[in-house]
Amino acid sequence: MPWSVRFELRQYLKGSLWVLPVLGLLLGVVLAQVALAVDDAVRLPTGWTYSAATASGVLTAIVGAMVALLGFVVTVGVLVVQQATSTLSPRYMRLWYRDRLQKVVLATFAGTLTFAFALLRRIGEDTVPDVGVTTAGVAVAASLGLLMVYLDRFTHDLRPVAVAALVSRSGQEVLARWTAEMCADGSAPRDGAAAAPVPGPTWSLVAQRTGVVQAVNLAALVSAAEEHDCTIVLDRTVGDFVTTGTVLAQVHGAGPPPADHLRHQFAFGRERTIEQDPAFAMRVLVDIATRAVSPAINDPTTAVQVLDYVEDFLEVLARTDLRSRCTLGRGGATRLVIPGPGWEEYLELAVTEVRDYGVTSVQVCRRLRAVLDRILVVVPDERRAAVREELRRLDAAVATAFPEPGGREPAAVGDRHGIGGRVDRPAGPAVARIAAARQ
Repeated sequence: MPWSVRFELRQYLKGSLWVLPVLGLLLGVVLAQVALAVDDAVRLPTGWTYSAATASGVLTAIVGAMVALLGFVVTVGVLVVQQATSTLSPRYMRLWYRDRLQKVVLATFAGTLTFAFALLRRIGEDTVPDVGVTTAGVAVAASLGLLMVYLDRFTHDLRPVAVAALVSRSGQEVLARWTAEMCADGSAPRDGAAAAPVPGPTWSLVAQRTGVVQAVNLAALVSAAEEHDCTIVLDRTVGDFVTTGTVLAQVHGAGPPPADHLRHQFAFGRERTIEQDPAFAMRVLVDIATRAVSPAINDPTTAVQVLDYVEDFLEVLARTDLRSRCTLGRGGATRLVIPGPGWEEYLELAVTEVRDYGVTSVQVCRRLRAVLDRILVVVPDERRAAVREELRRLDAAVATAFPEPGGREPAAVGDRHGIGGRVDRPAGPAVARIAAARQ
């Protein structure tokens, strides 16, 4: 099975809400047969046995309860979708679909239902599955416990700040994994712009389907380039939308690898994912922040809380080499060059829309300035120009939004709380570093 097909299949299974519950249904039937076999082999004490009427009533009640609980969980899921799309971001739904706890809850309820129903069919005047009835009661208790955990988790994890923390952490993990993969051969990635392709004719790999590039198998591309002594330069990478006939990569060298083999190292889908795309994680954070300051919601405090995690993500990006990368094969030859967004693009993504949509909120302006002041201190010297430019744009936006000096002054200072924290204008070591970095 090609790598791209395996990747797309894994993505489908991760996002599917029916596969694990269906397995739970089947497992319930199998465990019911096991319980019946154990019941035939083991004779229980009198206190653990049931009459046919009692067993039938208990199992009937369990079947009805499990059907009701399945409907309840589905209803909660619908409400989650409505809340997420109205107050968070539709892009977050892809993470919600993948929540394992929700799938385990559905599978447990479905398995308990089929387990009880299979036992119910075996009850007769002289046949009562005592072990199975007791086990079904334990399964109901476990199902209720899982339901409580499920409700508690989604009650807390659907808050915008919890979603922002999850998305930021996911983006940082993807960034770390991507950097490690680039260095998997033991050599440090270099600036792709400085990589000289292997001399020879250029051959173009074109896409044969339309969609978003969700992932690229970098290791397989490097291996193919080494085997055929060539260099592969990607024209399109993770997160790019391509149409049929779009050039995916240029191959430099006398012996290009088979086109089908290379094409199978690109996985496509309908939308971007965070799987190999840390910029998409930042996109989701910005979506939540800008939605919070929209006139329909008007919740600048949520935007300020999301900016906390935007700042955390930016600090990680500030320490990461974000230029176009290249991977070296054996002998130091350049085998794979990957274009990608640089520091300026990530910074622009993080602050532009929040500034444009939230400039009329003093809270957002103060928190955004505090973010930029912090990043200005931790970022390497060669990246400070971009941060200074964003500060200049913020100053201009504040001057336009607050023409009166009295209204402009509160919005023109940094405050990590938005409003109510320590304003970053007294003299001190931290402020001195910020002032020096701005120059």
